[in-house]
Amino acid sequence: MSGIGKDMRTPLKRARGLGSAKDGTSHFLWQRVTAIALVLAGIYLLGLLIGLSGADYDFARAIVSDPFNASVLVAFVVAAFWHAKLGLQVIIEDYVHAPLLAGIAHLANIFVCALAAIAGVLAVLRIATLGV
Repeated sequence: MSGIGKDMRTPLKRARGLGSAKDGTSHFLWQRVTAIALVLAGIYLLGLLIGLSGADYDFARAIVSDPFNASVLVAFVVAAFWHAKLGLQVIIEDYVHAPLLAGIAHLANIFVCALAAIAGVLAVLRIATLGV
Protein backbone atom coordinates (compact mmCIF):
# COMPACT_ATOMS: atom_id res chain seq x y z
CA MET A 1 0.00 0.00 0.00
CA SER A 2 1.33 3.38 -0.89
CA GLY A 3 1.06 6.33 1.46
CA ILE A 4 -0.21 8.69 -1.26
CA GLY A 5 -3.75 9.87 -0.57
CA LYS A 6 -3.86 8.28 2.88
CA ASP A 7 -3.21 11.41 4.93
CA MET A 8 -5.02 10.92 8.22
CA ARG A 9 -4.10 14.32 9.63
CA THR A 10 -6.78 16.89 10.40
CA PRO A 11 -6.90 20.16 8.41
CA LEU A 12 -5.56 22.04 11.44
CA LYS A 13 -2.61 19.66 11.73
CA ARG A 14 -1.84 20.10 8.01
CA ALA A 15 -2.03 23.91 8.32
CA ARG A 16 0.35 24.19 11.27
CA GLY A 17 3.74 25.44 10.27
CA LEU A 18 2.60 26.80 6.92
CA GLY A 19 2.50 30.43 7.95
CA SER A 20 2.73 32.87 10.78
CA ALA A 21 -0.36 32.92 12.94
CA LYS A 22 1.36 34.25 16.02
CA ASP A 23 0.65 37.96 16.23
CA GLY A 24 -2.26 38.73 13.93
CA THR A 25 -4.64 39.29 16.82
CA SER A 26 -2.31 41.60 18.70
CA HIS A 27 -1.66 43.57 15.49
CA PHE A 28 -5.42 43.94 14.99
CA LEU A 29 -5.93 45.02 18.62
CA TRP A 30 -3.08 47.56 18.54
CA GLN A 31 -4.54 49.09 15.39
CA ARG A 32 -7.86 49.53 17.20
CA VAL A 33 -6.24 50.84 20.40
CA THR A 34 -4.21 53.44 18.50
CA ALA A 35 -7.30 54.41 16.46
CA ILE A 36 -9.32 55.00 19.64
CA ALA A 37 -6.43 56.97 21.17
CA LEU A 38 -6.22 59.10 18.02
CA VAL A 39 -9.93 59.83 18.07
CA LEU A 40 -9.94 60.83 21.75
CA ALA A 41 -6.75 62.89 21.60
CA GLY A 42 -7.80 64.36 18.25
CA ILE A 43 -11.11 65.60 19.64
CA TYR A 44 -9.32 67.21 22.58
CA LEU A 45 -6.68 68.81 20.35
CA LEU A 46 -9.29 70.01 17.88
CA GLY A 47 -11.08 71.78 20.74
CA LEU A 48 -7.75 73.19 21.85
CA LEU A 49 -7.02 74.51 18.34
CA ILE A 50 -10.46 76.06 18.06
CA GLY A 51 -9.87 77.74 21.40
CA LEU A 52 -6.53 79.09 20.12
CA SER A 53 -8.01 80.71 17.03
CA GLY A 54 -7.07 84.36 17.07
CA ALA A 55 -4.56 83.92 19.90
CA ASP A 56 -1.06 85.32 19.73
CA TYR A 57 2.12 83.22 19.69
CA ASP A 58 2.98 83.66 23.37
CA PHE A 59 -0.48 82.52 24.50
CA ALA A 60 -0.37 79.49 22.17
CA ARG A 61 3.10 78.57 23.46
CA ALA A 62 1.86 78.87 27.03
CA ILE A 63 -1.03 76.51 26.23
CA VAL A 64 1.33 73.93 24.70
CA SER A 65 3.67 74.37 27.69
CA ASP A 66 0.95 73.17 30.04
CA PRO A 67 2.02 69.63 31.09
CA PHE A 68 -1.38 68.09 30.37
CA ASN A 69 -1.64 69.63 26.91
CA ALA A 70 1.95 68.67 26.09
CA SER A 71 1.25 65.11 27.25
CA VAL A 72 -1.82 64.86 25.02
CA LEU A 73 0.19 66.22 22.07
CA VAL A 74 2.98 63.68 22.66
CA ALA A 75 0.45 60.86 23.00
CA PHE A 76 -1.22 61.97 19.76
CA VAL A 77 2.08 62.04 17.85
CA VAL A 78 3.17 58.62 19.13
CA ALA A 79 -0.24 57.05 18.47
CA ALA A 80 -0.43 58.60 14.99
CA PHE A 81 2.91 57.25 13.82
CA TRP A 82 2.40 53.87 15.49
CA HIS A 83 -0.99 53.58 13.79
CA ALA A 84 0.56 54.63 10.47
CA LYS A 85 3.33 52.05 10.87
CA LEU A 86 0.81 49.28 11.55
CA GLY A 87 -1.38 50.28 8.61
CA LEU A 88 1.52 50.53 6.17
CA GLN A 89 2.80 47.16 7.39
CA VAL A 90 -0.50 45.55 6.40
CA ILE A 91 -0.42 47.25 3.00
CA ILE A 92 3.15 46.06 2.38
CA GLU A 93 2.28 42.50 3.43
CA ASP A 94 -0.79 42.45 1.18
CA TYR A 95 0.53 44.12 -1.97
CA VAL A 96 4.33 43.74 -2.14
CA HIS A 97 5.11 40.20 -3.25
CA ALA A 98 8.85 40.40 -3.97
CA PRO A 99 10.64 39.32 -0.77
CA LEU A 100 13.58 41.72 -1.11
CA LEU A 101 11.37 44.68 -1.92
CA ALA A 102 9.01 43.77 0.93
CA GLY A 103 11.90 43.62 3.39
CA ILE A 104 13.22 46.99 2.25
CA ALA A 105 9.72 48.49 2.44
CA HIS A 106 9.22 47.13 5.97
CA LEU A 107 12.55 48.59 7.13
CA ALA A 108 11.80 51.94 5.50
CA ASN A 109 8.36 51.95 7.13
CA ILE A 110 9.82 51.31 10.57
CA PHE A 111 12.62 53.88 10.27
CA VAL A 112 10.52 56.66 8.72
CA CYS A 113 7.71 56.27 11.27
CA ALA A 114 10.17 56.07 14.18
CA LEU A 115 12.14 59.13 13.03
CA ALA A 116 8.99 61.15 12.41
CA ALA A 117 7.60 60.21 15.83
CA ILE A 118 10.88 61.14 17.53
CA ALA A 119 10.97 64.48 15.68
CA GLY A 120 7.37 65.23 16.67
CA VAL A 121 7.94 64.38 20.32
CA LEU A 122 11.13 66.46 20.43
CA ALA A 123 9.30 69.41 18.85
CA VAL A 124 6.56 69.27 21.47
CA LEU A 125 9.12 68.91 24.27
CA ARG A 126 11.13 71.83 22.95
CA ILE A 127 8.08 74.07 22.88
CA ALA A 128 6.96 72.85 26.31
CA THR A 129 10.33 73.23 28.03
CA LEU A 130 12.45 75.81 26.20
CA GLY A 131 9.74 78.07 24.93
CA VAL A 132 10.98 78.69 21.38
